[in-house]
Amino acid sequence: MTPETVLTGLLFVSIGVGFAAAILAWRERPEPGATPLVALLAAQSWWAVCIVFRLRAPTVPAKLLWADLAWLGVVSIPLAWLLFALEYTGRDTYVSRGTFAGLAIVPVATVVLAFTTPYHDLLTVHVDTVAGSGVLQVEHGGPWYAVVAGYTYLLGLAGAVAILDLVSSDSLPFRGQAAALLVGVSVPWATNALYLVEALPTAGIDPTPIAFSVSGVAYLGALTQFSLLHTNPAPRKRARQIIFDGMQEGAVVLDTNDYVVDANDYIADALGTPRCDLLGRPGRTVIPEYERLPAEGTLDGYLTIETDTGTRPFDVGVTPVENGRGDTIGRVVTLHDIGRYLRQQQRLEVLNRVLRHNIRTETNVIHGYAEEFGDERAADIIKERALRIDAIGQKGRDAVELFQDARNGERARRLDDLLDTCIAAIYEANPAISIEREYDAADVDAAVSDLLEPVLENLLENAVRHGTHDSPTVRVGVERDETRVHVTITDDGPGINDTELAVLEDGTESALRHGSGLGLWIVKWGTEMMGGDVSFAESDPHGTAVTVSVPILATDDA
Repeated sequence: MTPETVLTGLLFVSIGVGFAAAILAWRERPEPGATPLVALLAAQSWWAVCIVFRLRAPTVPAKLLWADLAWLGVVSIPLAWLLFALEYTGRDTYVSRGTFAGLAIVPVATVVLAFTTPYHDLLTVHVDTVAGSGVLQVEHGGPWYAVVAGYTYLLGLAGAVAILDLVSSDSLPFRGQAAALLVGVSVPWATNALYLVEALPTAGIDPTPIAFSVSGVAYLGALTQFSLLHTNPAPRKRARQIIFDGMQEGAVVLDTNDYVVDANDYIADALGTPRCDLLGRPGRTVIPEYERLPAEGTLDGYLTIETDTGTRPFDVGVTPVENGRGDTIGRVVTLHDIGRYLRQQQRLEVLNRVLRHNIRTETNVIHGYAEEFGDERAADIIKERALRIDAIGQKGRDAVELFQDARNGERARRLDDLLDTCIAAIYEANPAISIEREYDAADVDAAVSDLLEPVLENLLENAVRHGTHDSPTVRVGVERDETRVHVTITDDGPGINDTELAVLEDGTESALRHGSGLGLWIVKWGTEMMGGDVSFAESDPHGTAVTVSVPILATDDA
């Protein structure tokens, strides 16, 4: 078996594998990257086909013709590879007609120079036939050949860099696809490099097309084993950009030198500056009061930005950006418009003042006029209702204060101290009651949110109010596990009616279904704000047991 026969057989293997992979890739159109991959495999196969015909050609002119035709495949491979890598990895914004036209200049010029070789030495220096084998040896040593080599390796490297980004992907299929693609491009690349430095004894024949058999197998493996093109990473980059640009808060990305490297549309609109004009500028010229920004975390207070629509307040957070080694390579500054929140807070403060002053004033007037009534029973009813109105107003103020405390941030507090405070307060208001503590020191040795205080105060008050006699008994029990404490308040009253509980479960009131007051709403809202839950059960022999379960906070914070 002659070397020429062996070479031809290897080329046919390369052609067959490449053709099979091209068919599979063709079937995946119009998936991102499918068309360029078909072009890449077709160009590889064409190069191998031309070498086969070149080996079989009986005359030197015929061999030269096939050598020239091979350039159509040679120069198409790097272009198709780069276009595939860009589309496949979601960088299709770079794949435009202008980009394609610019990248095609070198391939087109190379093909023209190949077919005009008799008139210059830019691509081919000389041609001869290897004695005894009839193989055409073409020495490519012209200046343009160096341009083609540089172009090929530059585009190959650019595409490989884009693919490398997926090697560290969390998705196993994407890692497998990336590995197969890198094998598919690196083997012919290395083979061609060895050929160029004359490290392979190939009698003047470029062995790169033979290496395409390895590429074809790698691409086939990617298509069949790792769902190349069928499971495509292209949307990931675009989706992240859509999310970044569509965020309902501003985002500015800074490098380690505090220059703006990216910004979303929201902050560009807020600043009244086109996004492109923000990029590359120092952060201190983009973000007002830049010196107030923390290196990490949340800004104390809020940032005010003057816009075309007036002054807008923003909550600001700073998050470091780290590379795979844990080194900080930049920061993301997020700005959340809190104008609506501040306006709502202002309304709540006004409501609080109204509830504190106006309702109390009016109830005092009602109470005073009731003293003038001759009918003692009617006067007592009026006084009772006036006191209830005042109590409702107080609950409204308590609810407003609960919301304000939650917005200002929870603080950790020891559970034993919190329970002592709540029990002392209810004793002071109701000296005749009896409170039984059904817990020991270990049960209450934990830190909880200070929002639990108004919750327990309302539960204790509710238990006392619904007791069956003038000196009701209230039981306070505490259990805990590794992450939560469970505080149970049990009364000896008639129990909470089903309508009241149904309203709490629905989370809203209506004209036909409503609760008797705000106390249980404060319990529900406060518990939810702490990330806990509340449950109701009947106690034996009568009464209600209300259990509030809330997370345990770090003891160091207490």
